Amino acid sequence: MTTWTNDELSRIETSDELQMAPLRGDGTARPAVPIWVVRDGDDLYVRSYRGSGGTWYRAAQSSHAGHIRSGGVDKDVTLTEETDPGLNDRIDAAYRSKYSRYSATYVTPMVADTARATTLKLMPR
Repeated sequence: MTTWTNDELSRIETSDELQMAPLRGDGTARPAVPIWVVRDGDDLYVRSYRGSGGTWYRAAQSSHAGHIRSGGVDKDVTLTEETDPGLNDRIDAAYRSKYSRYSATYVTPMVADTARATTLKLMPR
């Protein structure tokens, strides 16, 4: 299994946004969209601000594959659903901490149940 390097984790963690391009069924990338990303230990996580109705999320959930760019890191990734309540609590805290300078208008939806239900772990391929 491929893992993130410490340099990749640090560069992505300190970037405000991640460009996510989920793959279509034929393996081609959809247009990239900017989303927020957080780190927990040696793992990276993303969520859909719009919950399960988010276009990029529906595509990612269907293919479980995508391409990301963030902090100078350019990688193909596998996306897996994360449902562990304890881990999701830590991810909530990571979103609140990393994006605290933004209005609650943006942060609150990222830690709501609808967004928590869309938590995806990014694994390099």
